[in-house]
Amino acid sequence: MHTSGKAIIETEQIPIKLWLDEEQMDEGALEQARNLANLPFAFKHIAIMPDTHEGYGMPIGAILATQGAIVPNAVGVDIGCGMCSLRTNLTEVETADLKAIMGIIRDTVPVGFNHHKTPQDEAWMPERKGSLPIVEQEYESALYQLGTLGGGNHFIEIQKGSDGYIWIMIHSGSRNVGFTVANHYDDVAKQLNTAAGVDVSQDLAYIPESSDQFELYWNEMNYCLEFALANRKLMMERAKSAFRQVLPEVEFADFINKPHNFAAVEEHFGETVIVHRKGATRARKGEWGMIPGSQGTRSFLVKGKGEAQSFESCAHGAGRIMSRAKARKTLDLKAEIKALKELGVLHAIRHRTDLDEAPGSYKDIDEVMRNQVDLVDVQIELQPLAVIKG
Repeated sequence: MHTSGKAIIETEQIPIKLWLDEEQMDEGALEQARNLANLPFAFKHIAIMPDTHEGYGMPIGAILATQGAIVPNAVGVDIGCGMCSLRTNLTEVETADLKAIMGIIRDTVPVGFNHHKTPQDEAWMPERKGSLPIVEQEYESALYQLGTLGGGNHFIEIQKGSDGYIWIMIHSGSRNVGFTVANHYDDVAKQLNTAAGVDVSQDLAYIPESSDQFELYWNEMNYCLEFALANRKLMMERAKSAFRQVLPEVEFADFINKPHNFAAVEEHFGETVIVHRKGATRARKGEWGMIPGSQGTRSFLVKGKGEAQSFESCAHGAGRIMSRAKARKTLDLKAEIKALKELGVLHAIRHRTDLDEAPGSYKDIDEVMRNQVDLVDVQIELQPLAVIKG
């Protein structure tokens, strides 16, 4: 045990610091963490957040700091995925109004694989800086994806805050642009590593800083980060418009944005390193962040404590406790719907295929929060009122 986090694994090249008990980690995520700890360019230690679960190459809820190399799969396929929150001046919303607002949002924000039928205003698109071959290739189709939610665990949620106000929270990413950039540069990294005689079987292929491809990935990743933010902002505009149509007197304030799939050059332990956060949120001292639960549990607005041992990071949500396939197979549809109904949540579970996003497929958010009291201070608790899921 140590003062920050829960446990340390010291059997690999560098330590793995856990913010949960080792037995709470699934075997796949643990093996992936060990692989990270044995990368020759990994720095200091690997940090594993309490919402961790197996990902592709690297666990979701992990932080990897590197020197001299970047790992596309340690950023992930949904580059720039993150959340934003906005406070309204409302203290209550009648159920009928809430249903009307959600109906308008559903009409104006495509979900799942759906895109807009017309290109969106190009003024929303980030400025293109430097060489961006994949972004250029995807740019036109991205205009149809701007302001769309996507699938999986992405959501638009109306919440009641412990501060007395109604909040809007949106979780989404860079859509197909980020996915295409991520896969392209993972392939590039594999080719570079294979040519250099490096084993790529762990899905942790890397691009050395000395390669021309390093700057290309860096430029494209940062564009995807900005595109993901623009995507969330446009959806938030559509949500604001829905509120105004139903409740014309509404006002908005306190926009917060936090990505949780990205890499950034930062100073840690006296060194300049590339910090990869995959399903992890930056939590510098005093920095605002969001940690959502599931559609049946509380979410939290937090301020970071700047904990050095977690590379100034925290969890990005509740984290999955079972795979999507297992959730669809094992959870009780009627029981999950009944629980949400009792909570009074206008939810997104209709069919067995929706069970992968049922509260029962997620970890206990209260336990996740208890495991990171050294990383964040809770400012506002948010109860779900109505949810649209991807």
